[in-house]
Amino acid sequence: MQRKHNKDIVPIAKMLRKNMTREEKHLWYDYLRNYPIRFSRQKVLGRYIVDFYCAEANLVIELDGSGHYTDEGKRHDEERSAFLEEYGLTVIRIPNTEINENFQGVCEYIDHLVEQLLR
Repeated sequence: MQRKHNKDIVPIAKMLRKNMTREEKHLWYDYLRNYPIRFSRQKVLGRYIVDFYCAEANLVIELDGSGHYTDEGKRHDEERSAFLEEYGLTVIRIPNTEINENFQGVCEYIDHLVEQLLR
């Protein structure tokens, strides 16, 4: 996978950064933005834009709203995750409800996972 920006979707990534969901804002501003290991938001990776990406840990974090639970959404997510995993990336999917109802648990999970991936 080329890690260079796909110039065709960079404007979309910029728009998504400006229009993050409530849950993306919460995770970014209240946790990942000041995390000791650098995370990027709305990062272009190949032909996809991922919600959050940590290059050092090879970790992709995707936040899933209701659209991800349709048959089509699940199929698209599986294809996307398989594509990213082919390049050694770990992809985790976190439901928006977990951000809203168990934010501390989500943060602890991410922290534990990053720690494991950096070993």
